[in-house]
Amino acid sequence: MKRGLTGFNIAALVVGFGFLYLPIVLLVVYSFNASRLVTVWGGFSTRWYGALFRNEQLLDAIWVTFRVGLISATIATVLGTLAAVALVRAGRFGGRTLFSGMIFAPLVMPEVILGLSLLLLFVSVGLPRGFWTVTVSHATVTMCYAAVVVQARLAAFDRQLEEAAQDLGCPPVQAFFLVTLPNIAPAVAAAWMLAFTLSLDDLVIASFTSGPGATTLPMRIYSQVRLGVSPEINAVSTLLIGLVATGVIAVYLVQMRGRKAED
Repeated sequence: MKRGLTGFNIAALVVGFGFLYLPIVLLVVYSFNASRLVTVWGGFSTRWYGALFRNEQLLDAIWVTFRVGLISATIATVLGTLAAVALVRAGRFGGRTLFSGMIFAPLVMPEVILGLSLLLLFVSVGLPRGFWTVTVSHATVTMCYAAVVVQARLAAFDRQLEEAAQDLGCPPVQAFFLVTLPNIAPAVAAAWMLAFTLSLDDLVIASFTSGPGATTLPMRIYSQVRLGVSPEINAVSTLLIGLVATGVIAVYLVQMRGRKAED
């Protein structure tokens, strides 16, 4: 059997990557289009980036989105790490299957069902919809992703390091923060970045749980796209792509540094 790259494999890779990334490349290119028509090239210009920073509605949506993402990702990472520790360290306990199923259920449950369930919960407890309902919803949904990432790292962690610290007189909680947490920090950072990115991307759940003054950027973009794509949307999308790419590279560098430290 012939090994290595063949003509078919190369063609499949080109078509696959082109299908995935060519629209993104076109979006970035047309964000520098001087023409107001997003499909007609009118020359290179950064005018739409200036227009973006004068658009108060988009700026307010960006500010809300980043606040929701930062807070919800932090909450999700903390709770996901605690859940991962319980699943890896607690062994078999009563209700473990139910606990594990409740944590990982959002991974396979449709977002429409999650959004509607959270909406009914907030209505039943009389909590007005707004910034904090969106934040809690995003933290609830993204916590399972953080738990999966941290659990995979904890399962491969050598507990003898933590036990050695305890043998030297370090309390269990202090040993976790001084020994275990620094070693799993790359996974925790990756979990936070994943939760933050999912929060930035969410539209369905935010549509169910948001209220006045809590319009996120995906909701604002969706509402404007229905009336026609504006060059300002290309500009803000390009900035988001750059932000996420920078975050992914930063997490990758942190993980590589952690691997070198282990070696």
